[in-house]
Amino acid sequence: MISLDPIRRALATHDPVILQGGGSRGAAVALVLRQSREDLAVLFIERARREGDPWSGHMAFPGGRVDPGDANAHSAAERETLEEVGIHLDAAERIGRLDDMQGHRVAGVPSLLVSAFVYYVKDPAELVANHEVQDAFWFPVSSLLDLERHVEYPAPWSGEEPLPGIRVGIPDGQVVWGLTYRFLEVFLQIIGSPLPGHWKPR
Repeated sequence: MISLDPIRRALATHDPVILQGGGSRGAAVALVLRQSREDLAVLFIERARREGDPWSGHMAFPGGRVDPGDANAHSAAERETLEEVGIHLDAAERIGRLDDMQGHRVAGVPSLLVSAFVYYVKDPAELVANHEVQDAFWFPVSSLLDLERHVEYPAPWSGEEPLPGIRVGIPDGQVVWGLTYRFLEVFLQIIGSPLPGHWKPR
């Protein structure tokens, strides 16, 4: 079982890697935790399927682009979380920040530089997904370490090796991979519960 206090201590001493924006657009996501019975749970969303959207249908954390009106990156993550699933994070506990990540460059779409912030909500409101979100749910953090949930995910880019993924919902439909997987990998490494290292590219 993974508990909250060790996460607080680990993130309090973590010095996150902050990337400079350069020519990339900025975005921010929220890794949101809540207590669920004996275990902590993390919030995932499944993005709505939209033609022409390179992130259509992806599993993700709530978040999006940093707008000119946002005071900073974590304000953008909080705003997007409220818009996408109805959870207020401005009064939640912001535990820490993960390392910034550079997103994969998609044809015709500039790459995104993404910042991730970890929050704990004691009594979250019921999840209310907006038009950008197909599904939203809480998932036990400890179950992310279950080897039976770890799969190979076919790379969406031609000619590349399959990617590591974790089943968090419908076995063939809801798989965390890509940038969200990488953020989970960093988070779990920081808190001393690294993802199993069994996955190897072909």
